[in-house]
Amino acid sequence: MKKLLLCVVAGLGLCCSGGSAMAQGSELYGAGLKVPLNEDGSKYFRLIAWNQVWMRYNDNNSGSIRNGELVDNTFDVGLRRSRVLLYAQISPRFLILTHFGINNQNAVSGGLASTDGKKPQLYMHDAWTEYKVLDKSLSVGAGLHYWNGISRMTNASTLNFLAYDAPISNWPTIEAIDQFARMIGIYAKGKLGKLDYRMAVNEPFLTNTGGAIGSSANYNPQNNNKVYQGYFNYQFWDQESNLLPYFVGTYLGTKKVFNLGAGFMHNSDGMWREEAVFGGTREVEEDIDLFGVDAFMDLPLNQEKGTALTAYAVYYNYDFGRNNVRNIGILNPATEGGGLRGNAFPTVGTGDMVYAQAGFLLPKETLGEKSRLQPYAAFNYGNFDGLKDSGGDKVPVKVLDVGANLFLEGHHAKITLNYRNRPDFTNINSLKYRPEITLQAMIYL
Repeated sequence: MKKLLLCVVAGLGLCCSGGSAMAQGSELYGAGLKVPLNEDGSKYFRLIAWNQVWMRYNDNNSGSIRNGELVDNTFDVGLRRSRVLLYAQISPRFLILTHFGINNQNAVSGGLASTDGKKPQLYMHDAWTEYKVLDKSLSVGAGLHYWNGISRMTNASTLNFLAYDAPISNWPTIEAIDQFARMIGIYAKGKLGKLDYRMAVNEPFLTNTGGAIGSSANYNPQNNNKVYQGYFNYQFWDQESNLLPYFVGTYLGTKKVFNLGAGFMHNSDGMWREEAVFGGTREVEEDIDLFGVDAFMDLPLNQEKGTALTAYAVYYNYDFGRNNVRNIGILNPATEGGGLRGNAFPTVGTGDMVYAQAGFLLPKETLGEKSRLQPYAAFNYGNFDGLKDSGGDKVPVKVLDVGANLFLEGHHAKITLNYRNRPDFTNINSLKYRPEITLQAMIYL
């Protein structure tokens, strides 16, 4: 017992002391709250907790209603994410991970009842166990997991985004046949030289579309087919850890990374629609086939000044069946007004998408000794089959984000200011672009 207490004290001391800069860009936090359970540290547990709070001005889409009142714009505060993650290894071959929390709570939504934002339900994000079969080349696991296919961004960590948030198009089935980008199933992952891979076979969750069917494809409530997915990336320079599935968004110059990747997701008969036949209509089932190719680079430029460049680009080809389009508004400030209320816009659907982002970490002396500044820009372009104007021409979706991260203690304590220019599709024949300004405060331990 005495030895165990000494190990715990030593581990906490290492976590809080200075040392080499970690991937999150903070010497203060070091390896985080990682507590060894034996003398050599091979048995341990690690606890991570974080809050992301948004303060936001939003120019609402036309016809948005909040609490029964027509509102042109809103200023609100919301919890984008509030979570706790715990993982442990009692042996280098065994790992258990549990991740729970809440997302997207504001004063009018995100609550346990659908009528208000109160008492959101604490739920599992991840819960899996894993066994290492062949050193670095093969580990297998099962449970509610985040070992996703399609792209790097589909496996993104929410702790260290370059931009203030993900584009959401990177999680194409979110809350439809998955549980907040997670599914229940089995996975295999590992490294073969410089090739990092992950593959999974999952059960689709029962869709929440309530059996709605129309001429455009929607999620099939009678879907009992497995979901197959995988992502493969070749890591040319420094090798990234795959102990956990969460890919880092920006290393802040602590690693030199260049990766090329490709991935997929397939679910047979995952969608359905109806089409006209003689004497009525018939049901048609269609597959979900999603593909992505991407490139990621994190390049230290001047070691003495601490400057670094981060860039990421991805191309998606999504097939959800005929004319499928899904509107999403994160932390939507409006409660009524249809699917395009508040800050919602067409985010996912059948078609092609390109997302790109880049950021530059300014020199250390820019803001003094400890604080760092990282301006960035991101652009999301969607070309969906189901978005056509009255003349039959496709209308693209264009979303621009420009902002900056102020790092007070690396990613562990940062403030992000983001300006978004997004389209209002209330009238597809006459698009308006709406401003959205978000100030995010984030701390994670």
